[in-house]
Amino acid sequence: MTKKNNVSQAAVAAVLTSAERLDVLHSVVPDMADPDADFRDLAEMAADLFDAPVALVTLVDARDQWFKAAVGTDETHAPATASFCMHTIAEPSDGALVVADTVADPRFAGQPRVVGAPFLRFYAGVPLVIDEQPVGTICVFDIKPRPEIAPQLVAQLQRLSRLASSLFKLKHEAHQRALKEAALSREEQRHAMALDAANIGSWLWDVRSGSVSCNQPMLRMFGMKPVAIVQARDIFSAIHHDDRAATLSKLRSAMTQDEEYDGIFRVASTGRWLLGRGRVHERDAQGKPTLFLGINIDVTEEQGATQRTRLLLRELNHRVKNTLAMLQSLARQTLRRTSDPQEFMTAFAGRLQAISEAHGLLSDHEWGEIRLSALLAKQLAPHVRDYKKQIEVHKDEILLGPDQAVGLGLVLHELATNAAKYGSLTVPGGRVVLTARGVDEDGQRILHLTWTEVGGPPVDEPTRRGFGSILIERSLDKVMGSSVKVEYLPAGLTAIVRLPL
Repeated sequence: MTKKNNVSQAAVAAVLTSAERLDVLHSVVPDMADPDADFRDLAEMAADLFDAPVALVTLVDARDQWFKAAVGTDETHAPATASFCMHTIAEPSDGALVVADTVADPRFAGQPRVVGAPFLRFYAGVPLVIDEQPVGTICVFDIKPRPEIAPQLVAQLQRLSRLASSLFKLKHEAHQRALKEAALSREEQRHAMALDAANIGSWLWDVRSGSVSCNQPMLRMFGMKPVAIVQARDIFSAIHHDDRAATLSKLRSAMTQDEEYDGIFRVASTGRWLLGRGRVHERDAQGKPTLFLGINIDVTEEQGATQRTRLLLRELNHRVKNTLAMLQSLARQTLRRTSDPQEFMTAFAGRLQAISEAHGLLSDHEWGEIRLSALLAKQLAPHVRDYKKQIEVHKDEILLGPDQAVGLGLVLHELATNAAKYGSLTVPGGRVVLTARGVDEDGQRILHLTWTEVGGPPVDEPTRRGFGSILIERSLDKVMGSSVKVEYLPAGLTAIVRLPL
């Protein structure tokens, strides 16, 4: 399959130099020349999808095409006017450009990379659209022509382009929020009373000049005179001698590894204990840190409360990373199991909502424990017409931690989705009976939960295990000792969950 591009060269040039398009590109991705590892997985997925040796996530300005992520090449950019992708971005916003044989296409037959190494013969690309403007592409190349391409491959490449566009937008919004936070930290005068009342010291370190701008609580903590700007060496010298080496080592490691700095130390002159947190806020073109943003909290008299805050922050960071990894895995697996765009979006959106509901409950309880009854209601209510009549619950009072709540939430979502599509919830008289008991086994509290469907159509065990079945079995993998067993009984599906609490 070859999709012909009838856009004239003049029209391509007009899109390439469009002021509106370039404004969006430069505002959303100002660092377009820097490769970004966050897009590497998308490029690898595109290469795997087409079994292609080369795949790129690119941004195209008026003069150059920049490779934010590349598979199969070490190049980082190429001239825009000699690229395949300049034709792709001139397509309609949801279009695609497929060149089955570059030698047979007069637009590309004379290009250096076609007539010379690496002798490219096939191309498929989809534009990346941000704020209705095509700013780049996700594309694949092969050194062999491909006379026929399945339409669903192009459709999946379009889905990857939408994911890449969303990721660019999210990263831009996150960067803008960080800039606003830095600006707020510089406006010390406006926030001095609030920070003083909370006894939080804030500071912004200009690494190149060595100067540190900070608020008054910060100076008081270090026993320094009230001045607007101090030198970093004076602050480091104020740390107790026994704690200084370890503190500076942690700080250097965080800056080098691009990790969050987190440490507790004493001030030599006052003997008070301070909790310090921070991370590199800006880096130069070579990746060297230029601005470091941080806070200090006096924990001498408030160690208990501050420790709880620190653990909560760590838990949130851990949960966010786990959730991103889980979403990426869910997206890949769901995409791998279906070629229908609508089916993919429906299945993935439902699983995303299940995670969101569990996270919402945990957030309301500051990532502590939540009640099983609340999780049941959140996950099952969307799938029934009358919750009280169709969902029968017999349970002990069970409290779930974060890992248990997120994993069990996905299990309940998949079971409820299956029941609403094929099981007892497809008929008005059908019900789900849930029994949840907490028992002590060898000194450990265990949840035994049974899901039983009654009053539905006869059940046959499926001949092929879908991703939903796999997800049910593996959603609790993070909880050691857990298990889920599903039985397809003629009277209705039954699931038995064992979950350490």
